[in-house]
Amino acid sequence: MNHFHGRLPPNIGHTLPNLQFFLGGVNNFSGPIPISLTNLTSLVNVDFKENSLTGQLPVNIGKLRGLIRLNFGSNLLGTGEASDLGFLPSLSNCTSLQVLSIDNNRLGGELPVSIANLSTQLWILTMGGNLLKGSIPVGIGNLVNLTLLAIEENNLTGSVPKDIGNLQMLRQLLLSRNGLSGSIPSSFGNLTQLISLSVAENRLEGSIPSSLGNCRNLISLNLSHNFLKGTIPKEVIGLSSLSISFSASHNSLSGSLPLEIGDLKNLEELQLSENKLSGRIPSTLGNCLSLERLRMAGNFFQGTIPESLSDLRGIQEMDLSRNSLSGKIPEFLTKLSSLYFLNLSFNYLTGEVPKEGIFRNATAVSLRGNSKLCSDDQELELSACHEQGSPTSGKSLSGRDVALIALAIVVFLPLSVFCTLYWLRCRRRNSTTTASPSSEEQLSEISYLELLKATDGFSSDSLRGVGSFGSVYKGTLYKDGSIVAVKVLNLHERGASKSFITECNALRNIRHRNLVKIISACSSVDPQGNDFKALVLEFMPNGSLEEWLHPNIDEKHEVRKLSIGQRLSIAIDVAFAMEYLHHHIQTPIVHCDLKPSNVLLDEDMIAHVGDFGLAKFLYETTESIQAMSAGLKGSIGYIPPGMCKKISFCFYWKAAIEEITYT
Repeated sequence: MNHFHGRLPPNIGHTLPNLQFFLGGVNNFSGPIPISLTNLTSLVNVDFKENSLTGQLPVNIGKLRGLIRLNFGSNLLGTGEASDLGFLPSLSNCTSLQVLSIDNNRLGGELPVSIANLSTQLWILTMGGNLLKGSIPVGIGNLVNLTLLAIEENNLTGSVPKDIGNLQMLRQLLLSRNGLSGSIPSSFGNLTQLISLSVAENRLEGSIPSSLGNCRNLISLNLSHNFLKGTIPKEVIGLSSLSISFSASHNSLSGSLPLEIGDLKNLEELQLSENKLSGRIPSTLGNCLSLERLRMAGNFFQGTIPESLSDLRGIQEMDLSRNSLSGKIPEFLTKLSSLYFLNLSFNYLTGEVPKEGIFRNATAVSLRGNSKLCSDDQELELSACHEQGSPTSGKSLSGRDVALIALAIVVFLPLSVFCTLYWLRCRRRNSTTTASPSSEEQLSEISYLELLKATDGFSSDSLRGVGSFGSVYKGTLYKDGSIVAVKVLNLHERGASKSFITECNALRNIRHRNLVKIISACSSVDPQGNDFKALVLEFMPNGSLEEWLHPNIDEKHEVRKLSIGQRLSIAIDVAFAMEYLHHHIQTPIVHCDLKPSNVLLDEDMIAHVGDFGLAKFLYETTESIQAMSAGLKGSIGYIPPGMCKKISFCFYWKAAIEEITYT
């Protein structure tokens, strides 16, 4: 690595006619690739990866007939237009070409059928991280010496060509994060040299082909985030070569886990979350002695946690939440010294929570949603064991009576206290405010292009909802792979721009576990020259409280219901958020639109208040409060009759609580 910068000389093709190796990778070169480069007909190796080159590759680059390696990966090449790939047909003249890397650029257009005419000596072809669309040409199966084919993170659609099964020298096949549909070709079973296969985050359907069991060199297999159905073939789950990761999470796989799962003795990561798997967790899972991360949340597993898991001495993360597991929490979990994250929430576990090992650290353990668990550790937010086991005199209370008493105490008593406190504070004209928890922070900005790639071009499949001022998309940031929510404002809507500024101001200086975290912001222009404003927020996989209280009966998936315990927990979370906004920041903030659709739930069903587009800042003078109350807005049924007098802020809370309680 050097630190060269500037533009490449435009006349380089005339001054160095005998140049064979042109290597300038990992520098800071910018500007276009000189057209005169094609005059250097003696070139065999061109490598300018990881620079900031722009524009397009010369369409006649095929004049370099002796070219063996061409690498322009990780630059800023392309404009997202169809002409970006105009150079590919000419490369068929380079009959000795072995490496073609143009990944992580801005190249658009469809892959031409002429890709089938590239050199049969080609063994590396990487085009991932671009804006390519259309289907994968069938003729790609002609490149029989390929060992690496990477076309991940594009906008490719259509089915996966079965001809890829002809590439029997292939070692890595990366097709993830596209829009590919259809089934996984059974011909993939011919790829017996394959060590890594990823088709994650597509729209693939059908079953997992058992022929993948022929790929006995596989060390990593990722089938997650698709629409796969059926059972997991024993031939696949028993691939003893798998050592890095096997992921089939976020599909619709069903049935029980085959006993052959115990053959994964060298596997480090197993991800099967968010499926419809059922039955007992196989005891043979304890044979996976190298396992470090086990994630099986969101299924229908039943029975007890098998004692054989005590043999997983290297386990670091274990997530068995949102299943139907029963029985006591096994004591062996206290002896797993490497375990630093354990999620057993929302099962049917019973008895006293162990006190040793990982259970000493309440922040490392999640046990919510197990109503029959008890612990004297208040941080675990469970009922105390001495209360559960203490005898009662006379007639015992029914479960319904207990629930009603708990509801009255936990909901209506805090509501009365909050309203009283607001009234008292309203009488103190000269009351002081507490200091802000942090100094002002500037939001890090993200580019329009990054958001475009993150949301698959703001596709309808990424759309998660439409609000008063814009739309919300689910996206995956390219830099770190994190899943986020992208709130794009409709600037044609009156007040949208002001809403953007309000929400930025409201969220940039506040930090609380029950508020939606703002990650970044974008204020730019789109390719048509229109103003573009968006917020990048923490993604909440369980959606909004509105979706749980009023599910869409037309949706195909099973209707979800909230237990009384979950409703109370959500109400408390919202109360903590409001108490923080009103009393623990220098300039108190009134949300002004607190309703179930603005309460979002994370993967642990913890509530986060969001959508501050109508928020108001309260300055401690009567005049400013009265002035702002005149323009206060909100949703019908949630806006308080008293507008912006502090006592009436309880109206938001009361309206939301009533809907949580009685829906």
